[in-house]
Amino acid sequence: MGGTGGSVHVRGTVFVPEAELQWRFSRSSGPGGQHVNTSDSQVELRFDLAATEALPEVWKQRALERLAGRLTGGVLAVRASEHRSQWRNRETAAARLSSLLAEATAPPPKARRPTRIPRGINERRLRTKKQRGEVKRGRTSRWD
Repeated sequence: MGGTGGSVHVRGTVFVPEAELQWRFSRSSGPGGQHVNTSDSQVELRFDLAATEALPEVWKQRALERLAGRLTGGVLAVRASEHRSQWRNRETAAARLSSLLAEATAPPPKARRPTRIPRGINERRLRTKKQRGEVKRGRTSRWD
């Protein structure tokens, strides 16, 4: 998926090089004892999607459209702070970025081709409706 010492895999043979990724570290919130006040374990991974040369142009445009709500000035930011170690948070952030980019650059699904309902199925449906109506009609009292 992605690691701490290299590029982030997108899809197929496409990778985002380490040079285009910006890492930022800060203190995580939550429990952790004395350790939490001394270590910068929260990780923020930033990737400039608008200026990248790593992605094919078609993928880049597709990703910019699909991730428009998450982008800030063309930059995609991913945060991870669930682990106590910075290294594991780095791996988590890289994996999240990888899956986000893979999903955003995927080709759109093929359009559904509508199919006709076979005549036998339609006739069977109408026949059972007719039988059901006959059963219900038979339940009415005849001595009104």
